[in-house]
Amino acid sequence: MTAHIAPTSRAPTSGTAERDARAINARHGDVAPGEIAIGVIIGRTSEFFDFFVYAIASVLVFPSLVFPYVDRLTGTVYSFAIFALAFVARPVGSLAFLWIDAAMGRGTKLTVALFLLGGSTAAMAFLPGYETIGIWSAVLLALFRLGQGVALGGAWDGLASLLALNAPANRRGWYAMIPQLGAPLGLMVASALFAFFVTTLSSADFLDWGWRYPFFVAFAINVVALFARLRIVSTPHYANLFESRELQPSRVIDTVRSDWRNIVIGAFAPLASFALFHMVTVFPLSWVFLFTHQDPARFMVIEIIAAAFGVVAVIASGVIADRFGRRTVLGASAAGIAAFSGFAPQLLNGGDAGELAFMIIGFVLLGLAFGQSSGSVSGNFSSAHRYTGAALTSDLAWLVGAGFAPLVALLLAANFGLLAAGGYLLSGAIGTLVALGINKELAGR
Repeated sequence: MTAHIAPTSRAPTSGTAERDARAINARHGDVAPGEIAIGVIIGRTSEFFDFFVYAIASVLVFPSLVFPYVDRLTGTVYSFAIFALAFVARPVGSLAFLWIDAAMGRGTKLTVALFLLGGSTAAMAFLPGYETIGIWSAVLLALFRLGQGVALGGAWDGLASLLALNAPANRRGWYAMIPQLGAPLGLMVASALFAFFVTTLSSADFLDWGWRYPFFVAFAINVVALFARLRIVSTPHYANLFESRELQPSRVIDTVRSDWRNIVIGAFAPLASFALFHMVTVFPLSWVFLFTHQDPARFMVIEIIAAAFGVVAVIASGVIADRFGRRTVLGASAAGIAAFSGFAPQLLNGGDAGELAFMIIGFVLLGLAFGQSSGSVSGNFSSAHRYTGAALTSDLAWLVGAGFAPLVALLLAANFGLLAAGGYLLSGAIGTLVALGINKELAGR
């Protein structure tokens, strides 16, 4: 059904929340680019917070709660398999919500998507364990994870594209990095919450009820993010861009037929950063928890410190890209990630100093690469296909580059050693370099 979406010329339908946002805009005037940036950061931080809350629980909680009948390594592998379901479901969510977007408006789409995202995340807080309902615990967890994935596909709001459309020609790298700040910020908040409960509660209390609180917080953060984003999509400027087709959903079949090369290249161009994304966020926690005697709370503090370096690196990527070009940043960071893959994973067996070195170096490389990975080929799309093309490219990039990364990396490392996990990271760097090499438009810039 989604493939037959017909563009509509009317403005988005207003719900109660959107009417409130319009009333605020009427009192305070149009939204400035800085406010757009804040709205984008809040929105992305909320999405990544939901993402990392599940990721951390998949290491610390779900193996014991949902899969107590297998060893801890196998339980973590099962949790990571369910983790990947969201990335499989995300394209389905994009297709379904593109139809809602065209039929009922951007405000309705965002409201439904963010409440589904928050609701799916909050529902995990009530998840009964295997000891209570048996295998249905895993079934419910998988269903909630699928709900997160569908909602993430629907949460695509085009605000990153709006930033790009408002960016001066010499500041495109700076504006491209702004949405990417949500990843390290979301990790910092999620890690801090879990570290607090792990250190203040007994193991029994944490596994019984303490781990559930971050999932409740996720719902509240999504409500705040909803209003921040509705504040922007309800502006006359955004509506005008929607009307002029700059931010209007196009027919999926038409977009794929005319821009399939851009979609494929756009999915592989950020492969290095997306592979590294999970190698320094989700995978290290699982390795430390399963194969060392280190306290997980202590390692989450290391994650917070490293993520702060990541924030600085993301910001730096915008400055460097505007000076030397985005292709240069992506290519150089991919080469750095390739070199990193040859030695760095072994640092996870190097105690406190090794783990800190791995995380800080990894997050600096991640910040430089990930900071410019958003829409790295979005300029290739025509205005008529930019909105839908960017959404499809993002979904495919996350699926190919990140969806199965924790699962694959853990299996490789557990069976063949940390060097094998580095080989997986190297393959992502090679994918990025190849994609950049064949992207003529990006090379021309």
